[in-house]
Formats: sequence, C-alpha cells, structure tokens
Amino acid sequence: MLGSSGSRQPATASSETDKETRVSPSLPPGRRLYCVGDIHGRLDLLEEIHAMIREDAAGFSGSKAVVYLGDYIDRGSQSSQVLDLLIANELTGFETVYLVGNHEQSMLDFLEDPRSVAAWLTYGGQVTLLSYGVGLGRLVSQQNLEVLRDELEVKVPQSHLDFLRSCRLMYTEGSYCFVHAGIRPGVPLDQQVSHDLLWIREEFTRSEACHEHIVVHGHTITDEVEWLPNRIGIDTGAYETGLLTALVLEGKQQRLLQTR
Repeated sequence: MLGSSGSRQPATASSETDKETRVSPSLPPGRRLYCVGDIHGRLDLLEEIHAMIREDAAGFSGSKAVVYLGDYIDRGSQSSQVLDLLIANELTGFETVYLVGNHEQSMLDFLEDPRSVAAWLTYGGQVTLLSYGVGLGRLVSQQNLEVLRDELEVKVPQSHLDFLRSCRLMYTEGSYCFVHAGIRPGVPLDQQVSHDLLWIREEFTRSEACHEHIVVHGHTITDEVEWLPNRIGIDTGAYETGLLTALVLEGKQQRLLQTR
C-alpha cells in the first residue's frame, strides 16, 4: 500500500516530441482532489477509504473535493447500501463530484427497457437486484425480465434514481479530465460521445496519444495503478481484490491511498 506519505512522479515520455506535447500535472494552489476508483458494491471498502481520506485531509487548510469515477453498484453484495452512503455525503467539508459508470447506466436502461439490456444481469445486475430485495428465490430468465423490472421500480428509492440520473459523464479541473472508462483518442473533449466515456477499453488504454488533459479513469481492472503520461487508471478490482484506490492530486503531486 502506498499511503498518504508516498508520492508518485508522473512518467516521462521518451521522445522529444512527446516531451513537448504531453500535459504536465497541475491543480490550482490550495486545491486538493481525492479521486475514488470503482467501488462495485463494497460498502466496507468505501467506508475504509472515506476514513483514510478524512485522516489524510486533516489539517489541510485549502479547498478539497472527492471525485468518484462511477461503477458504484453490481458485483459486490451491497450496491444499495453503497448508494445510501454516497447520497448521505458523509465527508463534510469536501466538495463532491459523482460520475456515472457503465453499470449505473445499465441499471437505468434496465428500468426503461429490460429486454434491451438483459445482459446486465450476467455482469453484476442480479446481485444489485438482490441488494434491493428483488428476485429473491426466483430463477432469473428472459421470461420474467419485466417482472423483475417492475419489482425494482417499486423497491428502489426515488433518492437513488435521482442520484444516478444526476451523475456526470465527465469532469475537468486543472490539467486533469475525469471519466469512467476513457476517451476516444484524437477527439476533442467537447465532442466525446457517452458510449465511449462509459465503455471504451483497448482503443483508449493502448493509445500513446497525448490528450488535452491527463485522463483519470477506472473501468479497466489492473493489478496496480497504471501511471502513464496521458492517463492514470485506478480500477484495482476492489470487489474481488479488496483493493480500493483513491488517487490524491495536489499541485503537481500525485499519490495514492489504498485499502488492504
């Protein structure tokens, strides 16, 4: 674990062209951001990372914010409870920015048209239904998708729906751009499409192109945080590994808080 005392200098590009065009890390003076990776129904880890953020920020006199990268639900067993905690906004004194992940969007789409996103149940949705008390003791199949949707509409609190629908696709500050999955290389930020911001993988993660900002993202699980000149990937597979990552940004500094 690299805690609050450890720091990471951004990787340097190898060619002179890259050195001329890559974006340098920066935030305004007196500003600190904590960026939390994919939570996926792990209430225990969210509570732990919140405690670490509080401790790390104690005594910091500037303004501070927490940016959550989405994928709050699915896979872990406490999706509903995770949303309760995020909505409660227990980190007093912090600004909060909530991004939408592909899993939240899939849940919202399921409520609109369950047959169009039936696959959601196979990549975590069924566990989320159970966290709301939906589908207990029943075989989930194509034949009862509408029944499950109707149950979910009754069981899910309106506050959860309002929260999910209010989440952003993108947030920028300083030299950083925060998105769930990534961006389409070569496309200006104001022309990115939602499907890429929520779902893109290899076309983004394999690209060495310099972007307008350093892109901080989750979505693609890696054993360790990926530190690259054009992006920082912080999805460390919390629901399975127990390793939830928060990236701490201040000025030119980049460091980590991690559970486990």
